[in-house]
Amino acid sequence: MKETISKGVAQMLTGLGIDLESMGMEKTPNRVASLYQDLFKGIHQDTAAIWGDFFETGHEGLVAIHKLPFYSMCEHHLVPFWGTVDIIFEPLDGRVPGFSKLGALVEILSRRPQLQERLTQQLGETLERDLQVKGAFIRIQAEHFCMVMRGEVPLGTKVTTTAAFGTLAKEGLMRSEALSMLQEGGADAK
Repeated sequence: MKETISKGVAQMLTGLGIDLESMGMEKTPNRVASLYQDLFKGIHQDTAAIWGDFFETGHEGLVAIHKLPFYSMCEHHLVPFWGTVDIIFEPLDGRVPGFSKLGALVEILSRRPQLQERLTQQLGETLERDLQVKGAFIRIQAEHFCMVMRGEVPLGTKVTTTAAFGTLAKEGLMRSEALSMLQEGGADAK
């Protein structure tokens, strides 16, 4: 796979009129191939394999983890977008994973050619499928380098996406509590 990627990068750079030998860039296609293998390693990973043991806590309220950092590559331009993920969920019968596993979930799903909107949706769907949570609320705040590089927005501009599932998709006490947790979790929005 790396050889195919390297050849493609060399072809693209040559197509841009870059002489790889005269500019000291002979190793650039291999470096880019190695980097892209890492950036897209989530393509070949199954989220079901990350969870390990679950803990029977007896907890009947919501569980939140805030500001999980992520980096991804926009599928439209293959340049980075990055930011943070807030995950709130209502566990089924108090059954929760180790919290580090939520970071692993974000890592797997973000290490693919991705759209922020799709990533938001996939996180909630995966929690429903893999953990059978009663409800989930996902918020992602991210900066998109494709917009910054083209001068469409200044550096620091954030795009926010949300998705709600199960009990947290319905108006009511649990959803209100989830929204309150987002504000209390130190989100950048004021």
